[in-house]
Amino acid sequence: MNGRGGAAGPKEAVVLRDVLRSPGYLKVLVFSALIGIPVSLAAFWFLVALRELQHLLWADLPESLGWDAPPWWWPLPLLLVAGTVVGLVVTHLPGAGGHVPAAGLNAGGTSPAYLPGVVLAALAALPLGAVLGPEAPLIALGGGLALLFRNLARLPSTPVSTALLGAAGAAAAIAAIFGNPLIAAVLLIEVAGVGGPQLFAVMVPSLLSSGIGALVFTGLGRWTGLSTGDLAFGSALPDPRLDIGDVLWTLVIAVVLALVLHPVLAWARAIARYVAARPFVRTVQGALGAAVCAALYALITGRSPEDVASSGQGAIGALATDPHAWGIGALIAVLLFKGAAYAICLGSLRGGPVFPVLFLGAAAGVLLSPLPGLGVVPGFAAGMAAALAAVMRLPVSSVVLVTMVLGSSGMMPVVILAAMVSFVVSELLPTGRTARSADVTAAGAA
Repeated sequence: MNGRGGAAGPKEAVVLRDVLRSPGYLKVLVFSALIGIPVSLAAFWFLVALRELQHLLWADLPESLGWDAPPWWWPLPLLLVAGTVVGLVVTHLPGAGGHVPAAGLNAGGTSPAYLPGVVLAALAALPLGAVLGPEAPLIALGGGLALLFRNLARLPSTPVSTALLGAAGAAAAIAAIFGNPLIAAVLLIEVAGVGGPQLFAVMVPSLLSSGIGALVFTGLGRWTGLSTGDLAFGSALPDPRLDIGDVLWTLVIAVVLALVLHPVLAWARAIARYVAARPFVRTVQGALGAAVCAALYALITGRSPEDVASSGQGAIGALATDPHAWGIGALIAVLLFKGAAYAICLGSLRGGPVFPVLFLGAAAGVLLSPLPGLGVVPGFAAGMAAALAAVMRLPVSSVVLVTMVLGSSGMMPVVILAAMVSFVVSELLPTGRTARSADVTAAGAA
């Protein structure tokens, strides 16, 4: 028996060889290589614009008006503007500013005609305080630019070339935000559903087994682990050694976050249906609802409303560097108010779902870290992995992305265990992948 599945292996090898030798596919490969540079540059400047606008609106402008930090009411006018602009884009421009983020992430292949709406909606929503990330607009931007370049080059337009070039452009763009082409490729493979349910059925037990087996090499409690001479160079700051408490609490964190985030997603889908009936007015309502969450958080805690009114991308690093700077009350408040604002923005504005839920998972992990036997770093890692897998339903991408965020593989067993358990629990709950897709399709059609 060969390594590609017995008798079917040679046939698959012949098919693959024929595809690689076909002139059409070779043209797509060459063109994919050529578009990588302009798409990556466009993605870079798009992210620079988002970052500079956010810094201007949340740091420079309040400081110029005499405030050390934005006052509690600051999100209200900003998100009113954001909701108005996004509402106008949704109702008047082709593509409605991109897909509803309550759907998760969609693969590349955005029509070039949709690009102005996608870019304008993202530039209006994200810097002004939408609790969403830039990854969904980046995927749309990369896929749309790839198809635009294809049309300008007058290459043949076929369903296959559209899918391949859209995915290639999306991967080049999304790598700009994650800083790693590997996570971009893995993410798009899972988002596109390559392999279907069978792929997930194979990956989950494989990853779960390998994650638990990795404890043999990383160590557990007094067991120091075995050295295999792997290819990793190691981290400058060694991770704490895992013990049985970390592993057991990881299971609890994964189940709890899957159960807690399930109604959050259901709420987001209900909001998406509500907004679809009257897009402009209800998009503005949604933006103001998120602003109220941020304002109330600032009033109650005395902290900056930007803790809530942002993607959380920058706050994750601050939380990891000094988790004790957040008191228990502040952590509970940010989980409640940012979680509510996240659900509202998922259903009403435009952006990506990844970074806010990463922050929510990290905050939950830090909040639970005083539990007996659970360390801060394992709690932080388990929270992020479990939250991301529960919302995105992309287990491999969740593992790769959280490991990349942590900067080392020391927490890999915890990350894998949290992501796999959370993914399985989320899929077994009443509203799974199929119902979620149906909701999004109905909302988009409306």
